[in-house]
Amino acid sequence: MEDWTAEKARQKDIDARWTNKNDETHYGCKDHVKADAAIKLITFFKVTDASVPDSNMLDELINDEDNVVFADSAYRSEAQQERLAAAGIKSKIMEKGFRNKPLTKTQIASNKKRSKTRVRVEHLLSFMTNSINGIFIRNIGMIRAKAAIGVKNFTYNLFRLMQLNIGLRAKQWAT
Repeated sequence: MEDWTAEKARQKDIDARWTNKNDETHYGCKDHVKADAAIKLITFFKVTDASVPDSNMLDELINDEDNVVFADSAYRSEAQQERLAAAGIKSKIMEKGFRNKPLTKTQIASNKKRSKTRVRVEHLLSFMTNSINGIFIRNIGMIRAKAAIGVKNFTYNLFRLMQLNIGLRAKQWAT
C-alpha cells in the first residue's frame, strides 16, 4: 500500500475483506439482519466486512427485549447457548451434527419445527437478492457500504409494508 499513488489509493476499498463460502470467494461487506419472524420486517442490522462470521454477530443483534432466538446452526455453540440462557433468552438455534455423531431423530424433528419459523427470515434475504439486487453494492469504504446496505434494508421494509397493507385491504374487501 505504501507504493500506491494517491489516485490508486482512492480507488481501493481498504475496509472490505475476503471470505470463502461454499467454495466461492467473496470480497466486500456483509449485512447481518435481525428480523421479526411474524411480519418479516428487518428490525435491526449491522454491517461488517465480509470476513466476520455470522455467528460472531449474534450478541450484537439481540437485546433485552428478545425472549427467543431462531437461527441456523452456524450460530450454535456451547458458549452461545450459555450466554442466551444467562440473559433469559430461549434458544431455538438449529442443532448441528458432527463427524461420527449425526443428529438423532429427536434433534431432526426439533430442527424441522424450528426451520418453519427461521425460513421466514430466509425469505426476506432471498427477496432482497432477487428483487433489489441485495447482494451487490458498488461503494468504496465502510461508511458508504453501511449507508448503501441500510438503504437496501429500508427499501425491503417498504416493499414488505406494501405487501402487508395490500393483504390487509384484501381482507377488508372480502368482508
